[in-house]
Amino acid sequence: MREIERTYLLLREQKRRAARSNLGDFAKWAMPSIQLTPFHVSYYRVLDAFAKGRIRKLMVSIPPQHGKSLGSTQLLPAFMLGLDPDLHIAIASYSAALASKFNKRVQRIITDEAYTELFPGTTLKSNSTSPRAEGYAQTFDLFEIVDRAGFQLAAGREGALTGNEVDCFILDDLYKDAMEANSPVIRENCWEWYTSVVKTRLHNGSQELMVFTRWHEDDLMGTIMKHEPVEELRSWEQLDTTPADRWLHLNLEAIKESEATDIDPREQGEALWPDRHGVELLNAKRRIDRLQFDCMYQGRPSSKEGLLYGDHFRTYSELPADIVRRSNYTDTADTGDDHLCSICYCTDKVGNIYVTDVLYTQETMEETEPATAAMLKRSGTLEALIESNNGGRGFARAVQRLAPGVRVEWFHQNGNKEARILTNAQAVVSRIYFPEDWKIRWERLHAHITTYKRLFRANRWHDAPDVLTGIVEREMTEKAKGIRHIGY
Repeated sequence: MREIERTYLLLREQKRRAARSNLGDFAKWAMPSIQLTPFHVSYYRVLDAFAKGRIRKLMVSIPPQHGKSLGSTQLLPAFMLGLDPDLHIAIASYSAALASKFNKRVQRIITDEAYTELFPGTTLKSNSTSPRAEGYAQTFDLFEIVDRAGFQLAAGREGALTGNEVDCFILDDLYKDAMEANSPVIRENCWEWYTSVVKTRLHNGSQELMVFTRWHEDDLMGTIMKHEPVEELRSWEQLDTTPADRWLHLNLEAIKESEATDIDPREQGEALWPDRHGVELLNAKRRIDRLQFDCMYQGRPSSKEGLLYGDHFRTYSELPADIVRRSNYTDTADTGDDHLCSICYCTDKVGNIYVTDVLYTQETMEETEPATAAMLKRSGTLEALIESNNGGRGFARAVQRLAPGVRVEWFHQNGNKEARILTNAQAVVSRIYFPEDWKIRWERLHAHITTYKRLFRANRWHDAPDVLTGIVEREMTEKAKGIRHIGY
């Protein structure tokens, strides 16, 4: 019996020593049920090199639901504070609530008995008078180490930080979703926050870690790639040979398409985590939206020359019998160079949208008001929605007078145009049907839509995509996000 006990104690001591010296072993010690697949082992090996200062600047693009935050934003900072209780760590995410949640989970790891057995010198200052904070630091936004200088603070994107220097900054998903990443305002604000807040807290020896699911080629990671030297991480030797001022970038594709490397030796076509996200499931997601799949799952935002819609629109030869509503969506011209775009359409019982008539012109309102009214009556439209942003209210009143049998409603569109168009692109392609001869019937409209580029600023005209987006938003929800109804 004593021999069995000695063997057990010997094995436990070996595991304890390994857990003190390696992040992967620490993960298994702190969370015995954790599943470390071959890709996780490589991922944690890279993070371990970061924890020990062998890498100063690291960015990792990894698909959603593959365990990136567990490794980078929970286990890693707990491990680093165990190695160095004087370390100053900051965690940031797209919201303060999420960053605080990460902070709380790190505290849970540190207050666990298994952690204390490894790193007895790293314990949290606690506030025993507060039931909410029992066993934790005084808040979930900041915790400090007892009798040491170390701390960890959490902040949301664009949030304020304390005046203390930061030794290690971890940025985990600074964009909540595609709508945020597609917004040029949010991207610019994120870049401004990074350069004016994050960078000012760093010193010569500070480390930076970015772990993102990519959404857009000009997200923070993409913007840094344009301003600073970045080297693709392909071999283990790079962990010790990359200069301190250069970023290492590890891109882990959901489906392997690039050449095999030391870090990611998979054969082409293999899934990153086949037991949880197999190739069949991933290909099904790819078929829904190839461009978004390449961004989120492959870490390759679309090329600047990529088309948003291309020639993927569906067509119809005859309208279905189950038409339930005939509507219109109109956007008046913003400037003299823009187009008035007015599209009549009908919807069936399952929500498919069939374009029936179009007015797409640069003529003046004196010409377009009667032309729009005539189209509404000709197509049997019963309700029309007209943007009031740029003279649209007067236009709507005029159309109402000329087409008294149509219910005309005007509204103010305050949603960001770029974010709306990019985010709803797949819904536009999958739900809107054009007549088979639409290329001939509406030649200019066809050309502007099918050649519309995903890089928003590369396009001259946005009128037609804006209206198609508005139609989809309206049909997906009665109160589309960003639309404020005014009257009728």
